[in-house]
Amino acid sequence: MALTPSTMPPLGMPLPDATLADGNGSPFTLSALAGQHGLLVAFICNHCPYVKHLNPVLAPLGAILAEEDVGMVAISSNDPENYPDDAPEAMVRHAEACGYTFPYLFDATQEVARAFHAACTPDFFLFDSELKLFYRGQFDASRPNQGQPDGAELLAAVAALVAGEKPPLHQQPSVGCNIKWRQD
Repeated sequence: MALTPSTMPPLGMPLPDATLADGNGSPFTLSALAGQHGLLVAFICNHCPYVKHLNPVLAPLGAILAEEDVGMVAISSNDPENYPDDAPEAMVRHAEACGYTFPYLFDATQEVARAFHAACTPDFFLFDSELKLFYRGQFDASRPNQGQPDGAELLAAVAALVAGEKPPLHQQPSVGCNIKWRQD
């Protein structure tokens, strides 16, 4: 497991819109998942200990965001040949077991992860109502075996977004497992 930080692309970057399928093959277009106030895109996977640490709070996060009219979607971009725990059929079982309240999509070509400049799991990107990047970075300061996740940083960014405020000045990169890129 290589500890990898997120790349922190520039605020204001437009949403790299795409259509991806979930583990059952149902297609979803990212921009269509946005709520009135915006969209949270989370790059996750099934096997990463950093994502496992957050799994108990991801489904409740989806419900909180829905109440604030912010859409949420999760994307797995890992190479399923070398990481079969992250294959689409495993994603379906994982989403059901975790009670995800949002689509969990598979980036088969890894082009969407590259367009987002995603580097790790988890990696969070919050877009405003114009689908411009408002926040990117960590969920909170907790880590596996180091505190309980509360989403402090991400929820503060959501509150600022919904209130029509400017993006938070201090945005800390997320850290986690590197995205498992295919070796073509």
